Amino acid sequence: MFEEAQYFAPLRERADGTLAVELGRGHPGFADADYRARRDTLATLAAAWRPGMPVPTADYTDAEHAVWAAVSAALVPLHRSHACREFLEGKEILGLPHDHIPQLAEVSATLRPLTAFTYRPAAGLVPLDLFYGSLAERIFHSTQYVRHHSVPLYTPEPDVIHEVIGHGTTLAHPRFTALYELAGAAARRVSTPEALEFISKVFWFTLEFGVVWQGGELKAYGAGILSSPGETAEFRDIAIRPLDLVAMGTTSYDITAYQPLLYAAESFSHVEDVVGGFWATCTDASIADLTARSAAGLRTPA
Repeated sequence: MFEEAQYFAPLRERADGTLAVELGRGHPGFADADYRARRDTLATLAAAWRPGMPVPTADYTDAEHAVWAAVSAALVPLHRSHACREFLEGKEILGLPHDHIPQLAEVSATLRPLTAFTYRPAAGLVPLDLFYGSLAERIFHSTQYVRHHSVPLYTPEPDVIHEVIGHGTTLAHPRFTALYELAGAAARRVSTPEALEFISKVFWFTLEFGVVWQGGELKAYGAGILSSPGETAEFRDIAIRPLDLVAMGTTSYDITAYQPLLYAAESFSHVEDVVGGFWATCTDASIADLTARSAAGLRTPA
């Protein structure tokens, strides 16, 4: 989904047509031959999928289910105290299992009558234009691999725990999915790489790592935070700035570490008005103007 992660774990096709996931030296599974083989198998499985085919079933191991169960258990109290109301409502509606990893087809079957969103398998990171553009059609591209067992509370990449516990929960709630669709329509509307990157950065600092004030407390609504017990426990202690489209759309980030900076909305309606309003109307020209404002040191009214 993000260019940094494409560098972090790119895919390579072997002579026999199978895929190899090239994990970076800093990846927790780099020296684990079994884990690397498992990543290759799941990537090859996803890459074989074509439109019209059933989403492939990943035959998860007991160890992989155990990682899901550990993360799910850790997130229960953290979500209760740190997640925004809308996320908690989505979590209740979706009703994910805590003891095993559900298949993407199962989650899609639950989401479809709720918000019409469905999952498609991804072998690895998906190009920005395809990932975001598909949101306009209520399609979410998801990986199927599981983070390394040595660091269950955090992953530098979007694994199935992030994709389902994080994004799946928001995809069950219509206030969230309205934002996803607007982001997708915006990605389809623009034509320059610079505009698409701006849209993706706004997505990163909101639907991935967004926080919001509710009831006098700072709550998280971003899937990147709320699928990571480590970041959920710590996000209130890092730098928090007011919601600002120019800053979000022009600020660089590193996906391989906890985020050092977050942008807080005054309410969930504030996210819908500012971020949703931006995605609903943005064009190449309007984004170029916002980028120019950044260069001039100006912030946007929130």
